[in-house]
Amino acid sequence: MGTWLAAWTASSVLGALVLASSGASTSAPIQVVAVSLIVGWSAYLIGMVLLSQRTGARSFERDYGLSARWVDLLGVPVGVLCQLVVVPLVYLPLRAVWPATFEPGRLRETATSLTDRADGPVTVVLLAVVVIVGAPVVEELVYRGLVQRSLVGRIGDVLAWLCTAGLFTLIHFRPVEYPGLAAFALIVGAAALLTGRLGPSIAIHFGFNATGLLLAFR
Repeated sequence: MGTWLAAWTASSVLGALVLASSGASTSAPIQVVAVSLIVGWSAYLIGMVLLSQRTGARSFERDYGLSARWVDLLGVPVGVLCQLVVVPLVYLPLRAVWPATFEPGRLRETATSLTDRADGPVTVVLLAVVVIVGAPVVEELVYRGLVQRSLVGRIGDVLAWLCTAGLFTLIHFRPVEYPGLAAFALIVGAAALLTGRLGPSIAIHFGFNATGLLLAFR
């Protein structure tokens, strides 16, 4: 958890510096957003490599469960179903009580704020690579590989699963998206916990993000 906190701090600072040095604001071009994310992700990956070398088995794959099999591809349609079925079901009762707060447009603001800035084929491809490939791999490595696997040995499977899902949800800093993110985090966390590998959770995350991005482009 110390590694995660240090990496998260470094990632936040470095990402902000990239945005600031480019003169961009919250509406930064996709290219700047991509560089900011890659720089931030690098902080996590460097911290994880160092941790593996110092206190782990000195095998990145073994320490963080980075293993995949062909059967893991079944996780892609699971991720699609999470986006199209599970998340809407989570918001159904919430929207009935607070329709303005949880209306669909507000839930897609994060995605549409990015797709609106993709003004050509190059930026669309770059956005797709970052959202569909980069984010699932790095986030699953960090949260299900580093955080959840570390907590399992200290507080047990169930609490580790719940705490990791909670951290993953909160760290996105979008309260309106918290219910859907929490449901999704529990699903990918369960996949990693039950299989002992990240392949299934990465595939689910891939399907989830790809579907969300396609919906935002509509």
